[in-house]
Amino acid sequence: MNQLDTLRQWTTVVADTGDFRQLAQFKPRDATTNPSLILKAVQKPEYRPLLDEAVSKQDGKPIDEVIDRLLVRFGTEILSIIPGRVSTEVDARLSFDTEATIARAERIVALYRAEGVDVEKRLLIKVASTWEGIEAARRLEQKGIHCNLTLLFSFAQAVACGAAGVQLISPFVGRIYDWYKKSAGSNWNEAENAGANDPGVKSVRTIFDYYKKHGIRTEVMGASFRNVGQIAALAGCDLLTISPELLAELAASEAPLTHALDVEAAKRMDIPKVVLNEPAFRYALNEDAMATEKLAEGIRAFAADAVKLEKLMGA
Repeated sequence: MNQLDTLRQWTTVVADTGDFRQLAQFKPRDATTNPSLILKAVQKPEYRPLLDEAVSKQDGKPIDEVIDRLLVRFGTEILSIIPGRVSTEVDARLSFDTEATIARAERIVALYRAEGVDVEKRLLIKVASTWEGIEAARRLEQKGIHCNLTLLFSFAQAVACGAAGVQLISPFVGRIYDWYKKSAGSNWNEAENAGANDPGVKSVRTIFDYYKKHGIRTEVMGASFRNVGQIAALAGCDLLTISPELLAELAASEAPLTHALDVEAAKRMDIPKVVLNEPAFRYALNEDAMATEKLAEGIRAFAADAVKLEKLMGA
């Protein structure tokens, strides 16, 4: 078997793309999107009609609602191809507003329901892993609206998400790797920081082991990969969301792939339970320079692409 088929024995493969025409060849179960991926897709000629359609149906609606309708349009197209769930992201500019995040999520859910989508089984609302975003997700989950907590870079964020009972988290492997590589500068040794020693991989392994040890039901989905070595080092994770380029690389390789993460092994580990209230969460995040910087950077980047998308729609 090729590496992609081998990986599927232990891990649910998710496609990280807004380009739904690429999905069929890789047969992922789920798919994730974000404003940056949708912005990239609508600039391709084959997807421009979806943007034009959303613009033509504005009918005086606020631009944020029109954007949500465009995101749902992409999401429903994706759901017609994949058997599982699609993640649709709440505007990153609401990352520090719990009430606005909940309201926006509920509107997205209503739009999917209007399209006949079984939202409880086939939709994840994607929210940034700020304290406010995690609280919004906790309340949404209580309403049966399942959430994917994104822009997750620290153990503290993962602990809070698990305590909130969110459906899924997306720790960003590649962006953690990027930060440590940039921070080390000329002292960075690629060979010493590859595979299981990759700082992004180690972060996900720590979270995975903690969740499995303590029976936390939240799914762990590694995201934001830079190379197939990072993916291979996380084989056995609940889910991995992978770009079409790296999916193609995995499909083209028959190199050996081993089961790297193990639930039963994690259950035998001596890992203490951690409880974080809001002040403890904020302090722990503040103490983690990498997580603090990458979370802020990620929110800014997604917000900037949301603005670009609005400008494309003539707002």
